[in-house]
Amino acid sequence: MAIDLRSDTVTRPSQGMRDAIASAPVGDDVYSDDPTVNSLEERVAGMFGKEAGLFTPTGSLANQLAIRMLVNPGEELIAETNSHIVRAELGAAAVFSGITTRTWPATHGLLKAADALEIARPDSGPYLVSTTAIAVENTHNFGGGTVQPIDEIKALRKGADAMGLALHLDGARIWNAHVASGVAFNEYGKYFDTISVCLSKGLGAPIGSVMLSTKERVAKARVWRKRYGAGMRQVGLLAAGAHFALDNNINRLSEDHRRAKEIAVAIAAIDSSLIDPTTVQTNIVGLDLAHLPISAAELATRCREKGLWISALGPKYARLVTHLDFDDAQCKEAIEILKVALVA
Repeated sequence: MAIDLRSDTVTRPSQGMRDAIASAPVGDDVYSDDPTVNSLEERVAGMFGKEAGLFTPTGSLANQLAIRMLVNPGEELIAETNSHIVRAELGAAAVFSGITTRTWPATHGLLKAADALEIARPDSGPYLVSTTAIAVENTHNFGGGTVQPIDEIKALRKGADAMGLALHLDGARIWNAHVASGVAFNEYGKYFDTISVCLSKGLGAPIGSVMLSTKERVAKARVWRKRYGAGMRQVGLLAAGAHFALDNNINRLSEDHRRAKEIAVAIAAIDSSLIDPTTVQTNIVGLDLAHLPISAAELATRCREKGLWISALGPKYARLVTHLDFDDAQCKEAIEILKVALVA
């Protein structure tokens, strides 16, 4: 069986999770009658110190609903250059909400509050676009799983308040950030006006994210969720999988982090230009092939032929993501495959 490190979204529900799904009490969620969804929304909101939550089928939708609550059509959201909300949601902010975006670059996606605040332009008058909100991604996917420093988040909040700006947290992998940093969920939560968290990545639920904010914003977002065609019915079946994930799969993320570090150390021993293992903080290993004669697509093909699936996310950028369906034996095998593929 192939070793699949394309993403932590490839996990399959464990038997325990399947049992929880099968026995979940359900109702019609469009009428807010699904008790399992309601309890999940309340649970996750409580974890982050927010008033309310809204269950969505995808992280992208949770992000888009959140920023729609903060930014009016024709106004501006700023984010890091390689952030998911800008690069990987197919222009949804512009298409759905009329939101324009502008970006600042950061090595490994690492947040420095000054970088964001320097380009923010609130209240720009009738002839220039006005910045309304700033988005932060934690962990930063295309940055290689970077954990954002809590001190920089605090500084960003302080600066944003002074400028009258709102903050959104794309917390798709906030669980990994919490485990790696020890920063509490409600500590992260208090600095952001809206938050999205994903349950189908490192936590291993089959589907689902939650958008978090005030009761007023979440009630408004619920209308937009229906308008976008994402009103769901007896979706407590999926919410039960998310409950199981929260009960069982947060603390074990440290195992994914350890294995990612092992892969990074092994690859750096082959060629130190490919990756600096000290930058691998969580479960993502990003390889820079700029100094190699092969492309990321060629490396992915070589690995796939030997039973290891990885992602080519750019001409010279390959990514591996560890997850709960990847164990120590597979880790050793993956390293051996990479050793051969990188020198072939």
